[in-house]
Amino acid sequence: MKKPKDYIVFALDVESVQAAENYVHMLSEDVGVFKVGLELFIRSGPEVVKSIQRAGAAAVFLDLKLHDIPETVYRSMRIVADFGVDFVTVHCGDSNEMISAAVEGSSGKVKVIGVSVLTHIKEDDIKEAGFKDEFSSDLSTLVFKRTALAKAAGSAGIVCSGYEVKMVKRKFGSEFIAVTPGIRPDWSHVARDDQRRVMTPAQAIENGSDYLVIGRPIRDADDPRKAVSSIKDEIEAVL
Repeated sequence: MKKPKDYIVFALDVESVQAAENYVHMLSEDVGVFKVGLELFIRSGPEVVKSIQRAGAAAVFLDLKLHDIPETVYRSMRIVADFGVDFVTVHCGDSNEMISAAVEGSSGKVKVIGVSVLTHIKEDDIKEAGFKDEFSSDLSTLVFKRTALAKAAGSAGIVCSGYEVKMVKRKFGSEFIAVTPGIRPDWSHVARDDQRRVMTPAQAIENGSDYLVIGRPIRDADDPRKAVSSIKDEIEAVL
């Protein structure tokens, strides 16, 4: 059975390996997964992944959001699969062939997670991008379509907001992983927050989320470990 900490994916949205290592050493016993995004990976490369792996048993979520022609994605995923990470993201805003190429390139060594619709996106953004009214009037319709694409291509799960998790689980099964960003505890006060479709940890868990991506509420807290402890208490209360 998963413990409260196993649901927490801490986003290492920092600029250097040293800054990342400080958080890893501070929180390695308190969170289940560390997420390495584009900013940190571009700055530090695979070294930051090795650093996390040396620090303890926490899983590594490599959030690269791969999106290119199928052959490039396939070849890139073959390299990533040798890093020993647990999850890698691929955008779903393309063909089934591209996601299938990512799954094939992973060789079963890493879970491929499809990114449906980023949580800063709102309906007006979809409309301006030229999507049909059925998608711009209801984002969950687009999330559902892209999730079906990811599932058919063999991905292990999807990234979606907490508002779509129930639908994803009901349609695609409890084993299909739902990763939820845009998590904001009631007590957090995030400056310059660009997330729009947000939800508390308890709400997301009650909806069926398997992993909660949390960055700024922990990173910017006066006491990050205390912030994580509060989140774990909230999760435990609804498990």
